[in-house]
Amino acid sequence: MDEIFAADDVAAFRQAFRRHAAGVAIVTARDTDGTPVGFTATSLASLAAVPPLATFNMARVASAWHAIENTDHVVIHMLGSRDRHLAQKLSAEASERFEGDHWHEGPYGLPVLDGVTAWMVGRIVRRIPVEDNAIVAVQIEQGALGDEDAPLLYHERGYHAPRPLD
Repeated sequence: MDEIFAADDVAAFRQAFRRHAAGVAIVTARDTDGTPVGFTATSLASLAAVPPLATFNMARVASAWHAIENTDHVVIHMLGSRDRHLAQKLSAEASERFEGDHWHEGPYGLPVLDGVTAWMVGRIVRRIPVEDNAIVAVQIEQGALGDEDAPLLYHERGYHAPRPLD
């Protein structure tokens, strides 16, 4: 029998979403002082194909929020299973995320991560506050496809790659 939980049961809500696998993306930008910032996002979604729009969610208390709140452009990176190290690097302490040679400067001087399956530069068209979080809508302006790879998934607090069910 299913275990029913109430709307205020935060632990059950979190467990429900841990059971939902999500693709892993990284969003990068530059802060107002020029410092590169980035964070992992499992909330990336396509909003429309014409014009090309994407959304991601983030906490407005996150270390990267100041940059996202004050910039016009971001880079969205889609990760393959071979990019697990990037997901871990961009989940580390903010001061350590851009130490190393895993990125280069791209359009608008934005940080572009090397070796990802795809990256897209987008102009932020809307920031919608919701409680202590925000939905950020981005219109894609350009991008590049990297080598094909199985998508990197986040599920039950760990990284995974999908496997065929056939």
